[in-house]
Amino acid sequence: MAETAYTPRLRAEYDQSIRGKLTEQFGYANIMQVPRLDKVVLNMGIGEAVNDRKKAETAAADLSLIAGQKAVVTYSRVAIATFKLRENQPIGCKVTLRKAKMYEFIDRLVNVALPRVRDFRGLNPKSFDGGGNYSLGIKEHIIFPEIDFDKAGETWGMDVTVCTTARTDDEARALLTAFNFPFRQ
Repeated sequence: MAETAYTPRLRAEYDQSIRGKLTEQFGYANIMQVPRLDKVVLNMGIGEAVNDRKKAETAAADLSLIAGQKAVVTYSRVAIATFKLRENQPIGCKVTLRKAKMYEFIDRLVNVALPRVRDFRGLNPKSFDGGGNYSLGIKEHIIFPEIDFDKAGETWGMDVTVCTTARTDDEARALLTAFNFPFRQ
């Protein structure tokens, strides 16, 4: 029995309408010039993991729940005495999402998680890096519905970097706005 290919809702929307709008807006000659989402990188830095090894593993388990993919624990490269940090100590975790999981995560981020942030006034439109990539910080990882608020011992912040194939920030901003990213006016 053949498996039917599953297409995330945002990917279908991109193929059907967003690609056409961007082509019209920027006047691309070729369909391959139209910017698209490349990957999403989630990163959690856990400073307290210096004293307690378990915290990095707990954070990695939470990040795996949020991403739907196994997170990797990151280790320090150098020793810094002021921070009581030794070489090869766990200091955080990260995960890179591509294709279907990336679209599913962005869908949940924009439609479920960001509206749950207290005093949310929109994303900073200046957080582009000049090469079409956008980064945002989340103060509490418990805004995601996968994390059980009662069982979460601690709240950690996380970084979300959305990498696109856009060449300029304007193209990337137009792409992310089409995906309903709530930018501040």
